[in-house]
Amino acid sequence: MENPYLLLTPGPLSTSHSVRSAMRLDLCTWDDDYLQLVQQIRTKLVRLATANEHMIQYTSVLMQGSGTFGVESVIGSVIPDSGKLLIATNGAYGNRIIEIAKALHIPHVIYQSNENEPVNAGEMDRVLMNDPDISHVMVVHCETTTGILNPVKDVCEVAKRYGKTTIVDAMSSFGGIEMDVHNWKIDYLISSANKCIQGVPGFSFIIASKQNLERCKGQARSLSLDLYDQWEVMEKQHGKWRYTSPTHTVRAFDQALSELAEEGGISARFKRYAENQRTLVEGMEKLGFIPYIQREHQSPIITSFLYPESHFDFVSFYEFLKHKGFVIYPGKVSDQLTFRIGNIGAVHVSDMERLLDAIQTYQEGKGVVTA
Repeated sequence: MENPYLLLTPGPLSTSHSVRSAMRLDLCTWDDDYLQLVQQIRTKLVRLATANEHMIQYTSVLMQGSGTFGVESVIGSVIPDSGKLLIATNGAYGNRIIEIAKALHIPHVIYQSNENEPVNAGEMDRVLMNDPDISHVMVVHCETTTGILNPVKDVCEVAKRYGKTTIVDAMSSFGGIEMDVHNWKIDYLISSANKCIQGVPGFSFIIASKQNLERCKGQARSLSLDLYDQWEVMEKQHGKWRYTSPTHTVRAFDQALSELAEEGGISARFKRYAENQRTLVEGMEKLGFIPYIQREHQSPIITSFLYPESHFDFVSFYEFLKHKGFVIYPGKVSDQLTFRIGNIGAVHVSDMERLLDAIQTYQEGKGVVTA
């Protein structure tokens, strides 16, 4: 069965037929072929994350569950009882990190930016200067609340001046935006199978500095989300997960990694996503829609648009586009009426053009007044 619509969302997203087909084979979690597949994936992830000469310093750990499970596994495993976390937030996913820290009773301090402004590394410098108890710094790279891109490299540079451990939620950016964990001074990077690598939901993954991860034994606040224990078992048992792993999702992810390489790697995928986003924004502006984020801070992942007028009916708009074969996202901004359109997945410029035609048809049929 072919998909009845295209997911223009930040994940789950529209996948290729070959990625979906990879899930048709049943595998045993103990089988050597499967364990070898897991090990190959772990190596490929580290290779995507840094240059060959630095790969020996890093490892990757796969963790069952959504991206939030991966985030919680890191927060709950790598911060000791004596630690304190500085959380930079300018959206819902930064705020979710705060929720996790509160739930796990982890001491933390919050640096809050406006939702339409990137976090400011200079202001975080002042926070670190005035609070020597901070041991870890965490920031979201692409905040999909709005589509804003935060200056992660600058933030990590500041954190390292004070000797802090750095954690980056790169959930919706890794695989679609080039970054190097070594050059960017990232100790823990967290992402998910169903984002820019274009797999399906089922697990998250963490790319970690071995030196930092080795210090984390015995300090996890959860059994199933113990990052160190998951890593240790995968290392000692050559790809074995501690508990039942999402075998079908893993096969799909391996196929997605192959397709990323065939496309030309992260740089080529970024180019496609950026062209998708440029086509979308230029077309939407012609139709009277205004992006919420300024162009210089906008990621190529997802774009937020302001409602074109106060009486704009998003539900009607959404249902019309779904009927035409497109699923978009409602807004998540706290103080503005917005909706969001994703640019990632098995999506191309021609899809953006078809979407724009559908939106124009909606406007003409509904009598929507453009700005």
